[in-house]
Amino acid sequence: MGLFALTGVTFSSWLARIPTVRDLLDLSTSELGVLLLVGSVGALLTVTVSGVVVQRFGSRAAVVASTAVLAVALVLMGVGPTVGSVELLGVGIFLNGVAVALGNVPLNVESARIERAMGRTVIPQFHAAFSIGAVAGSALGATASHVGISVAVQFSAVAVLAVVWRLASLRGLVLPDAPGDRPRTPSRAVTGAVTMGRRRRIATALDSWREPRTLLIGVVVMAAALSEGSANDWLSLAVVDGFDQSEAVGGAMLAVFVGAMTLVRLLGTRVIDRFGRVAVLRVSGTVSIVGLLLFGFAPGFALAGVGIVLWGFGAALAVPVGIAAASDDPMRAAGRVAVVSAFASVASIAAPPLLGIAAASTGARHALALIAVAMVASVLLAHRVAPEPASNQDPPTRHQDEPLVHLADADPDPYGAIVARHADHVTSRTQRSRRRRPLRVQ
Repeated sequence: MGLFALTGVTFSSWLARIPTVRDLLDLSTSELGVLLLVGSVGALLTVTVSGVVVQRFGSRAAVVASTAVLAVALVLMGVGPTVGSVELLGVGIFLNGVAVALGNVPLNVESARIERAMGRTVIPQFHAAFSIGAVAGSALGATASHVGISVAVQFSAVAVLAVVWRLASLRGLVLPDAPGDRPRTPSRAVTGAVTMGRRRRIATALDSWREPRTLLIGVVVMAAALSEGSANDWLSLAVVDGFDQSEAVGGAMLAVFVGAMTLVRLLGTRVIDRFGRVAVLRVSGTVSIVGLLLFGFAPGFALAGVGIVLWGFGAALAVPVGIAAASDDPMRAAGRVAVVSAFASVASIAAPPLLGIAAASTGARHALALIAVAMVASVLLAHRVAPEPASNQDPPTRHQDEPLVHLADADPDPYGAIVARHADHVTSRTQRSRRRRPLRVQ
């Protein structure tokens, strides 16, 4: 939960300073949209392989790699506007997209494993931690802007915080026997079996791209990511330009949006357990539509603020519900989470330029109302997030003499179990051979 919160801090502290970055580089709305698009491209290129990375090297390795990339990205995003270099800013935004995509998959996979182990809905609470961190990041950005702290100093300080916090959290990040975290070369005798297990895990991650249910869940998550991500990218700017408010007020309204999401994510776990994923997703989509239309067409700032709150309420549970649905089968969770994350990245790629073009002619807050169309699709496809029937899941690999256990309690890495049994068989056969060998007396 701490790592989710940290992700929110690093994410929103940058987004809250977008107006400053725009002014330092004298960017138009469309040019800013193109720069944000660069980050989405980096995220999309990374998320297509992040599931394989988690399956092959484990969650810890993916988090360490994303931490290193994130630190470099934050420094470049701060230095670029300060020295007037659009190129440095673009590289930083690209690397930031890579870091976010590579880090999100292991965090979501591990949170889904915790939910299965606890036997009740808890994923929204992890995303609530992200939202709490995002509120803190937005407040940090608004405060830094108000007191005149440069983006270079702010982003560099956040980079140091991220590196120290993430590395200190690695020890407790992964549950025992997490996929990809077993020793990859247990013995010379089983090297071939280990290689087979690696290839099968990678194939499983790639097979998720051919599953209709996973792809449709990806569409639902794409709509949710478009709603939440567009608020992150454009809400503060829409408040500043649409209602003639200061940057501090724009950052504060972004914090209001994120705070509304946080409240629903903290309270929504019991709602999901009681009413189910499908009903919750349909209601969430409807509330989002109302909030978006109210913010986009409200005649005054106060009424638009109500729309922001409703928009945040509706955007709160869609992504956690989609992640949970993609993680129903623990042995395919990493690949499926990567697929739905790729759909979210597609939304991030499409939103900045399209909204930038629309904002250039209609204004940012009117352009945001277009997201309501995507939320209609989310409501129509809500039935796809229903729990996957057990018959559609591959049964866990087990020994002939072992009892059949529930999938949620099964070994998440059955190939490791195969390797271990193969090693025991080799050892037992060797011992029997030695007992049959005649004793030599010297």
